[in-house]
Amino acid sequence: MSISKEDISKMTTATRQEVIGLYRRIFRLVRKWQAASGQMEDTIKEKQYILNEARTLFQKNKNLTDTDLIKQCIDECTARIEIGLHYQIPYPRPIHLPPMGLTPLRGRGLRSQEKLRKFSKPVYLKSHDEIS
Repeated sequence: MSISKEDISKMTTATRQEVIGLYRRIFRLVRKWQAASGQMEDTIKEKQYILNEARTLFQKNKNLTDTDLIKQCIDECTARIEIGLHYQIPYPRPIHLPPMGLTPLRGRGLRSQEKLRKFSKPVYLKSHDEIS
């Protein structure tokens, strides 16, 4: 089955609309955001963090053309929004993996542990380490 130029442009347009929709969703979320502490200072800090994080990540990824990478970014954005709303914190939830805590397929080398750690990182933390 071949993909025509029309299919590619439709996919690109649909993806573009999805990304714009996510960006708008983030700005709507910021308008309504209230810090879990109830403190106005915390609310202002968290709103600013959300805006800065969104602008930085969207700007960083604006030239992506690979549909798989774009889909991963969309999934990460959606996951971060949902987790933020659920836990009432805008910051990514940290994870802790103890050293040598993952079972490798073969051997117990440090390189295999590093590779396993990279693959076991949750979707919502993929870009967090890159910009931090």
